[in-house]
This record gives sequence, C-alpha cells and structure tokens, in this order.
Amino acid sequence: MTTIIGVRFRKAGKVYYFDPAGLEIKQGDHVIVETARGVEYGFVVLGCREVEDEKVMQPLKPVMRLATPEDDDIELKNKVKEKDAFKICLEKIAKHGLEMKLIDCEYTFDNNKVLFYFTADGRIDFRELVKDLASVFKTRIELRQIGVRDETKIIGGIGICGRPMCCHTYLSDFAPVSIKMAKEQNLSLNPTKISGVCGRLMCCLKNEEEAYEYLNSKLPNVGDHVTTVDNLHGDVTSVNVLKQLVKVVVTIGEDEKEIREYKVDDLRFKPRRRKERVAMDDELKALEALEKKEGNHLE
Repeated sequence: MTTIIGVRFRKAGKVYYFDPAGLEIKQGDHVIVETARGVEYGFVVLGCREVEDEKVMQPLKPVMRLATPEDDDIELKNKVKEKDAFKICLEKIAKHGLEMKLIDCEYTFDNNKVLFYFTADGRIDFRELVKDLASVFKTRIELRQIGVRDETKIIGGIGICGRPMCCHTYLSDFAPVSIKMAKEQNLSLNPTKISGVCGRLMCCLKNEEEAYEYLNSKLPNVGDHVTTVDNLHGDVTSVNVLKQLVKVVVTIGEDEKEIREYKVDDLRFKPRRRKERVAMDDELKALEALEKKEGNHLE
C-alpha cells in the first residue's frame, strides 16, 4: 500500500497526487510541492490515505513542506503581481497587433515562470511577444493556447439554469458530451438550447445520461403496438420517462378508441427492433456531424 494526498492548484482544477513524506497532512491544509512547472503552492483536497500500489503512477513526488505563514504571504503577493502582469501583457499584445484574447496570468510559487493563457482562432506567432515579456519580467515566459471550454472554466459565470457553471465550481475534468445524450433525455436538439456559455454542448447533459439510458431501455417507443394488463390493444402516443408511465390509444369494442395511461410494467410489447435502433443511430450520427461542423460538438 502507498500513502498519498490529493492537491489542487486551482479552484475546481485537476487533482494531483503526492507522497506526504511522513508529514501529518489533512484536508484543507496548504502545502509546497514540486511539479513539472516548478515549485507550487497547493490546497489539499484529499488527506492522507492508503491506496493499492498498482493504482499509483510511480514515482510520486514528495511534499516539500506544509505551507508556513511566510508562504501564504508570498502566494498573496503573487496574486497581486499576476494582475499587474495581465495588464502589461494586454498592452504588449496590442503593441504587436496579435489577434489573441488573453484569459489569465499565473505565477509559479517560486517566481521561476510566468504563464499566460490565451485563446485564438488559429496559430499565433508570438515569438516576439515572448521576447518582449521576458525583457520586462526577467524570468521564463510561457504562453499557452487553450480552448473555449477551458476559457469558461477559468473565467466562470452563470449558466442558463441560473447557477454558477459546473466547470468553474466542481468539475475537475471535461467529460465527452454528445448530441445522443440530449436525444436520450428528450431535449430540444436546437444547439442554442442545449449549449452552454462556451458555445459547446452543456456538460450537465452527462449527469443524468446513465439514468435516462436505463429508464428508456424499459419503455416502448412512441407508435409501438402494445397489449395492456386488461387485454386491450393499442398504440403508444407518449411516454413519461421519469415516472415510467405510458399513454396508449386503446380500442374498446369495435370502433371506440380511448387514451389511457399505464405503468410500463402493465404493458406487453416487443423490444426495440435492431432495424429501428440502427435507424436512430444513423440519425444521431447525422446530427453529430452537423454539430461538429458548426463547432457545437464536444470531443
């Protein structure tokens, strides 16, 4: 067994694992660790715990130390410096006439590197900009191009549900989202209604995907012929996925028809035929191709 701790460097950022090196570290502490970017100041989101050796990617880097009050002061000063660096970089981008949108600026804890995050429609030749920034900050400069989803995660905002966006509050990683998820949940397939602030399909479509797949698998399709518990025959007109209720137009007597609602367990029907499944998959592929072409599909 290997003892690990989980550390984040950004709000809702990815969790990285380190060796506590025998220190008594608990959730909520701040630690100083060495990463691929240099020495960093991190927030412990997972206290000391043991996991199986094969589940850990070795070697784990050890924690350098628990953060001291002096380290906390340095981190606060870095946050102030990041705001100044952001303004300077904006001026330099305008000076060089580059078509790029600056999103964020970040200092490593040891001030060994300054990272600038930006978005752009294509490739940007920022070599002269890097030289200019290096002459100002007298340290290593890294410009990193990010996507629109990462931009929204950094900036944050309010989603169409009226709540803070999932990616900015708790999502560590972006899960793949497809138009099929909206189809399974009987949502409008209009891209403007199922897209988030970033312009991509909403991450929350993933939240209930498994539940809807399971519930839909138990229901007949609209138009399917069913036999009811009272030995009536009819066609399905609508289904309530969450309540597992089905409305059926049943034939009573010779010519009289009536709409009745049944629980799905009170109906007998054939499972969805393979041909229908293939047809639906073909429809979804066509929709996904259209969304991808318009830039609304997530990989």
